[in-house]
Amino acid sequence: MAALLAAGLTTAACSRDGGDRPPEPGDQAVATVQDRTIWASDVRREAVAQGLIGEGEPLDATSDLFRRVLDEVIDQKLLAGEAQRRRLDSSALAQRRLEATRERILGDMLVESVVDKAVSDQAVQTLYNEQLRLAKNAEEIRVRLILSRTRPEADAVIGILGQGAGFEAVAMERSIDEATRFSGGDLGYSTLDVMPQAYADALRDKPAGAVVGPFQTEGGWAVLRVEDRRKETPPTLEQARPQIVRYLTYEGVRQLLEQLRGKAKVDIRLPAPPKPPANTPPAAPAQPSEPAA
Repeated sequence: MAALLAAGLTTAACSRDGGDRPPEPGDQAVATVQDRTIWASDVRREAVAQGLIGEGEPLDATSDLFRRVLDEVIDQKLLAGEAQRRRLDSSALAQRRLEATRERILGDMLVESVVDKAVSDQAVQTLYNEQLRLAKNAEEIRVRLILSRTRPEADAVIGILGQGAGFEAVAMERSIDEATRFSGGDLGYSTLDVMPQAYADALRDKPAGAVVGPFQTEGGWAVLRVEDRRKETPPTLEQARPQIVRYLTYEGVRQLLEQLRGKAKVDIRLPAPPKPPANTPPAAPAQPSEPAA
């Protein structure tokens, strides 16, 4: 209920200039509360804020979801109106909360305007072309793994393979890597840049069919077999678009904040956070892609 009241206060504070003029071209008046109009765009905006629909996604005014959110917007306006009647909005705490909400809304609107300019079809196409250029000579490697706890155990694996045993069978019998053991040690296709450094160094120039190792890595001693090498197949523009849009959005916001912080005087009156311990374990390596069907 507290969250609903806060949203109602925000609605009242941010819509005092609303009047009866449509806030968006072609907008539809869907209700009035105490002679104040609720527009279809108000309902869509509330549905987006609640995560019920995505930004820019349509919301049919005849749908059950629209009516449910409309009822919530009506409740918000009723609660906000009663809070104002009781002069709850005049307290210092209410004013600070309303101002914080106003600042958040204005900040979101600025970010949206910057992102709209940064994430154009031309910008997406340009970055996609750059990715294609960089991926032109990229190569994917399909690898199998047998992981042992100790060097002597890994040496024994090399001996067994040297006697003609199949790599997949030995992996299923001896590997301690539970994630790949029952698939014959198959790590799938991946590029060297996303592999653990020890793997990338060992595999860099090895042809298909080569057995590599043993070498020490996280979790034990690794023996690898190169199953295949192939040119990386780049994604289509439509496949890459969501990732490119996320990157352009992040980059646009990052540059905006960097520019604003560079011009503003910001004084943080807190001690610097403590540094992490020197023995903090490294982050886990990225998981390789699944093998091709």
